[in-house]
Amino acid sequence: MNFAYMRAAPHARPQIPDRISTRLRMDMSTFDQREDSFEKRYVHDEELRFKAEARRNKLVGLWAAEKLGKTGADAQAYADALVAAEVAADADARVVATVKKDFEAAGVDQSEHQIRRTMDEMLAKAKAEIQAGA
Repeated sequence: MNFAYMRAAPHARPQIPDRISTRLRMDMSTFDQREDSFEKRYVHDEELRFKAEARRNKLVGLWAAEKLGKTGADAQAYADALVAAEVAADADARVVATVKKDFEAAGVDQSEHQIRRTMDEMLAKAKAEIQAGA
């Protein structure tokens, strides 16, 4: 291929016709818009996921507090402690471990499988509440 024109002075280089140049700008603009749209969608989805998991942890905390015989402010404090676990990288495992340890200490008979199943049910409930605007 002959790329000699690239070494030529700018005024000697072949010019891209305006209609092609405009089309290239439109394509890049459209691409940039799509990229921005995907980025915004990702941020939105991650925000919803975070809110749903935090709400799930609150619901699981209230469920576990009930099983542990806690009521009122004690139940709220227990649920809030599980919500705080959400900021950790292994949040699900930490919530399960905390609830299981507390159940074993209180003599509540719940398997890890039952705890995880309840977490899944509460996540579905939390997502539905968020989508409903609650």
